[in-house]
Amino acid sequence: MNYRVSDRRAIGLLAVVISATLLLSGCTLAADAKTSERAEATTPFSSEITGQLEAALTGAMTQAGASGAIVGVWAPWAGAWTAAPGTTTLTGHEKLSTDMRFRIGTNTTAMTCTVLLKLVEEKRVALSDPVSKYLERVPGIDDITLGQLCQNTSGLADYTGQLGAQFVNNPTRDWPPLEVASAGMAAARTAKPGGGFTPSNTGIVLLGMALEVATHQDWDTLFQKYIFEPLNLTSTSFPGPNELSIPGSHPHGYAASLGQGGQLVCESVLDETQLSNSMAGVAGGVVSTVSDLKVWAQALAEGQLLSKKTTDAQWATIPAGANTVSWNTYGLGASQLGPLRGSDGSIPGFLSATYADPVSGLTIVVMLNNSTAGASFAKNLALQLASIAAAAPAVGSATAPTITLPWSEADTVQALASTPACPPVEAAPAG
Repeated sequence: MNYRVSDRRAIGLLAVVISATLLLSGCTLAADAKTSERAEATTPFSSEITGQLEAALTGAMTQAGASGAIVGVWAPWAGAWTAAPGTTTLTGHEKLSTDMRFRIGTNTTAMTCTVLLKLVEEKRVALSDPVSKYLERVPGIDDITLGQLCQNTSGLADYTGQLGAQFVNNPTRDWPPLEVASAGMAAARTAKPGGGFTPSNTGIVLLGMALEVATHQDWDTLFQKYIFEPLNLTSTSFPGPNELSIPGSHPHGYAASLGQGGQLVCESVLDETQLSNSMAGVAGGVVSTVSDLKVWAQALAEGQLLSKKTTDAQWATIPAGANTVSWNTYGLGASQLGPLRGSDGSIPGFLSATYADPVSGLTIVVMLNNSTAGASFAKNLALQLASIAAAAPAVGSATAPTITLPWSEADTVQALASTPACPPVEAAPAG
């Protein structure tokens, strides 16, 4: 993003980080051990567990209308499984490989909010800072803080509801950040700032604009400095808005076109591989691989990039909605689902999810190359794979941990089956 605000008014620096008890509800405990300090199983899972994982993935690919998937499941006490079944295109014959890159969609948000927390630790910004401190000329945001943007409690509507059809049907258009954010701000507030949880890419795009002003740095620089380089994510990048191609080897991405009312047009599946990530910006524009996302998932869950105090603040969660189950909660930029911490992602062409348990080290990364079913589909697939791997017996001298998941595999199968999706059809030509 290149948004800048000139002639900012002089405001005293708010250098004190707002405590979790003031900004957030609930509390979390630091992990007993970090995955980086724990021996990883290098052998494959048993044939029984592998067969269950393969069957779950095959079923999800069929239901999602995906030509391929890239997946990794790691259980330090039992084994590992990476797979890339299928083909790079719906009608082609080129096989996928586990080192291919793909768009991670709204998994990017967790990275963006971690950058915010790093800047808080450096006392360059505070969670309690009003967004208007940095974006003076943007109206209607005086009562919203940086922390509320990451917690999804700003009350701002998500612009995807207004612009989603344009994103899918015209994926190469370059969207200025303020244009997409304005679409969300023009809609009715979902709650008062600091009130109920409502996912909002609008808030994350505004956060991106504000932190560019605060740091005088662009987001490629910020991601490199605070996320990619410290974790050695050499295959992860944040393309510019005019870089339409995914760098390196990659599958094509697909989505059913959308009517103006947002309804699926299943007979028209579009190739979304060429895409401007400006439609999502710092809410969803990163490109990565399954191996890099394993490292990121574990770092996020364990707070490897943050101090203990800041990690506790990130994972002091609130309910993820008024009517959600008690084990579905949200921190600063990411979800906690039972013992698993992470996020799911969607951008036209790709679905993904990354989750890790900071205590046992169980880690799941999934990608499907058809975004029609939505991000919750990838989340539920990840939870299904987690339920299978969590029951895997220990190998060698390892001891299987006790992992209490508040869902069953049957629950995830039912959730996947209830997700609206289109049957697989031949894609229309790109462009």
